[in-house]
Amino acid sequence: MEIISITGDFIKLDALMKYASLVGSGGEAKMAIGDGLVSVNGEVCTMRGKKIRPGDIVSFCGQELSIRSDEDQ
Repeated sequence: MEIISITGDFIKLDALMKYASLVGSGGEAKMAIGDGLVSVNGEVCTMRGKKIRPGDIVSFCGQELSIRSDEDQ
């Protein structure tokens, strides 16, 4: 599981996927999310604007991201 640190209270799911290099573009993120290939905290998420907060776990294509705040370091 990879740990991703974010600044602020949240990051949108599509932006997180680009930030973590899970996809190469926003279009790829939109398609993956819309196709139901992304899970947040164990549940399929089809909302690309979903707010991802510290403590959330995002899964895509066998990769898991654990989200934490920069302030937790």
